[in-house]
Amino acid sequence: MPIYAYQCTACGFAQDEMQKVSDAPLTVCPSCGQAAYAKQVTAAGFALKGTGWYATDFKGGGSKPAETKSEAPSPACGTGACPACN
Repeated sequence: MPIYAYQCTACGFAQDEMQKVSDAPLTVCPSCGQAAYAKQVTAAGFALKGTGWYATDFKGGGSKPAETKSEAPSPACGTGACPACN
């Protein structure tokens, strides 16, 4: 579940709230009880770094890696179950 930052415009109380994406935004401040509790716009709390899938598969833009074809027939050849037979 995502964590959203909220702040009351009446009393200044601020708190992070864990909610489902489908939940309605909270409006009542838990500190002062006024209907001035508003969701804040915040940056993501993580960054994808390192040598994993993100750096190797999607870093260069929109180009896809070349598709390789196998020279040896698969065990399912002749049955119509492999891509080479279709």
